[in-house]
Amino acid sequence: MLNFLNGIKSLISGSSNQDHAKGINRIANTFAVLKSQNRKALIPFITAGDPNPEMTVQLMHQLVQSGADIIELGVPFSDPMADGPTIQRSSERALKHHISLNNVLDMVAAFRKVNADTPVVLMGYANPIEALGYEAFSSKAKSCGVDGVLIVDYPPEESSEWVRCLEQHGIDAIFLLSPTTPQARIQQVAKMARGYIYYVSLKGVTGASHLDLQDVSDMLQRLREFISIPIGVGFGIRDGATAKAVAGLADAVVVGSRIIEEIEQSSDAELLANVGSLLSALRKAIDENSSNA
Repeated sequence: MLNFLNGIKSLISGSSNQDHAKGINRIANTFAVLKSQNRKALIPFITAGDPNPEMTVQLMHQLVQSGADIIELGVPFSDPMADGPTIQRSSERALKHHISLNNVLDMVAAFRKVNADTPVVLMGYANPIEALGYEAFSSKAKSCGVDGVLIVDYPPEESSEWVRCLEQHGIDAIFLLSPTTPQARIQQVAKMARGYIYYVSLKGVTGASHLDLQDVSDMLQRLREFISIPIGVGFGIRDGATAKAVAGLADAVVVGSRIIEEIEQSSDAELLANVGSLLSALRKAIDENSSNA
């Protein structure tokens, strides 16, 4: 058994560039290693280009150093309808620097020059993808080292061509589910989704703060009747206690608005240290579950 676990770990920590060129799935490997350690994934979200383009790759490395297992990198968009005011402001700051989808892909490529292991998931809206085209986007995303893509305004019922194009390039199609998702859509997503499911634990937009853990627990139980891949929970996770509680229920904890607030409130000189300190505290709280198991 030990040799098996070490073998999984070597997939992540070994000569990774060569492995990933052969199509090794970073997201699946990450969850496999965490499961073997009885640990849960910490998935922070930042917006590419916020507070400025020069900081993004540095921030990504800081997130990993402070305990991130997967990074969700937001593609800034002028009308981020699913996002609350905090993440909307992060998009506005990034767009002041004219950050495009191609710029975001270039940032992932720069990150990959140093880190070949940590999965990167792009999160955004359909418009920039449509402008580039499915094939052109998927090809460049793969070559830059993107592992998954979550497009919030692609309904699963209309996404078969999109998912097929991503699959052809070895990229996971990530989907959102929420407390109001009807069962037919849950079953549709269960067939199409790869990597992990992002369960939005609150009704409304990102950054809201009324998290009912019993509701989350009940919904995850329902989702797992249909879904076999890991489920991450986000929205409303603002501190270590909530992160620990959610980690006791889900396979991953997604934190976005709270990190963006830290970025927003920090000077450039303090930014990396402040975000790192926040993430380290969340990581420690989440890992208390496995140490107590």
